[in-house]
Amino acid sequence: MIDNKRIKTALVSVYHKDKLDIIVKLLAEQGVKFISTGGTQEFIESLGFECQAVESLTGYPSILGGRVKTLHPKIFGGILTRRDNATDNEQIAQYEIPEIDLVIVDLYPFEDTVASGADAQSIIEKIDIGGISLIRAAAKNFKDVVIVASQAQYEPLAELLAEKGAETTLEDRRWFAKEAFAVSSGYDSAIFNWFDGESNSYLRYTENEEKALRYGENPHQSALFFGKFDELFEQLQGKEISYNNLLDIDAAVNLIADFEDITFAILKHNNACGLASRPVLLDAWNAALAGDPVSAFGGVLITNAIVDKATAEEINKLFFEVIIAPDYDIDALEILTQKKNRIILIQKQAKLKKRQIRTVLNGVLVQDKDTKTETPDDLKVVTTLAPDAAQVDDLLFANKLVKHSKSNAIVLAKNRQLLASGVGQTSRVDALKQAIEKAGTFGFDLNGAVMASDAFFPFPDCVEIADKAGITAVIQPGGSIKDQLSIDYCNEHGMAMVVTGFRHFKH
Repeated sequence: MIDNKRIKTALVSVYHKDKLDIIVKLLAEQGVKFISTGGTQEFIESLGFECQAVESLTGYPSILGGRVKTLHPKIFGGILTRRDNATDNEQIAQYEIPEIDLVIVDLYPFEDTVASGADAQSIIEKIDIGGISLIRAAAKNFKDVVIVASQAQYEPLAELLAEKGAETTLEDRRWFAKEAFAVSSGYDSAIFNWFDGESNSYLRYTENEEKALRYGENPHQSALFFGKFDELFEQLQGKEISYNNLLDIDAAVNLIADFEDITFAILKHNNACGLASRPVLLDAWNAALAGDPVSAFGGVLITNAIVDKATAEEINKLFFEVIIAPDYDIDALEILTQKKNRIILIQKQAKLKKRQIRTVLNGVLVQDKDTKTETPDDLKVVTTLAPDAAQVDDLLFANKLVKHSKSNAIVLAKNRQLLASGVGQTSRVDALKQAIEKAGTFGFDLNGAVMASDAFFPFPDCVEIADKAGITAVIQPGGSIKDQLSIDYCNEHGMAMVVTGFRHFKH
């Protein structure tokens, strides 16, 4: 076919040599000639194949400490020449420029160097110039040239060579060009973000690892996950993780990160329906489940402690989708793995992203994550009656929970146990009524419990309802011009209230 091209000459210049030997051997079997630089040339020759040095072609050595090696018309002319253009053909013949049909290149490890904590000069030296130029040139001229821009394309190239020999179609070359521009755009974004630092001048966000999901939020919606899930988790067993699983896992991981004591949480639709902190994990599990054993069915479970056999035996009585823990005892896994569809994850020690991005209308919203976790020093007592030590402990506990609940949100807690919550309501009063009703459904006595609100009370109605339910202490951000109305009610009815100065809306 007229669009088919045969690879006759390959320029190879790579930083990493892993698996390159397989590609070189396959190309050599097809009679492909090699041009290369420095270490890559030595590597190809060590495999027993001839390789022309770039320096012998250009007439110039590698100069400026290796900053200039391939930047020369005899290299870029051979890549960019249009095979069907008579003028191009005359010029490359005049200047004795060989056609280059395949470019295999990778880029200096800029992101790895930044992540290593290297100094600024070391990072700058890892900004690739020649490699990125070769990628753009070869990808631009995909009509005639194949570009392999990273090790991720070695396998597709090997499959192509095995199936078609050194013959490529226009469709093949266009696919490799597309992959190459993904590499170059991601690389440039990483460089920009390093220079930009915390300025947030522009949004340049890239993820290179793509995973197709079974479907999106609903079966009729298609969905993809872009990210390195394996950096955060080891999946021991279970079915493919879904879009909704990922949302719940994200909510669970962010929630549990705010708790230092042994804690177990159960989540449903991104909200905690059960959570408790206890010195013993089994007790934490039982207390968390008691919070809402109905909603726990089909939920996502997470703990910050190693799961033991005794706890696993109780967990095993419940149908759940996902369980996340830092590890599991062997005999605990023997129990939990009895049902093969269960997703069992080990959470690794890895940093989460500090910014959140979501699409809105024809653009995106970007914000810092809500990483504020209140401490006793953040609490300002605004009532005559101050909360005692046990109440302060419960207030901070409840405030962590309300921070991770959909607004409008109210959390009721006692003795480091979530008694009930009202979430996602258009009215704060409705959220409170929902929580009180739910607590009653599962037999909780609210006398002596505390209440947390994600935002201020514009009227005293919520504290009045809470008081009549038996709640004795309240934590809220404060900030309403009518704060005093709620404070006055608390003073008149023997309730304690603290304000934090930090709102925790979550939409």
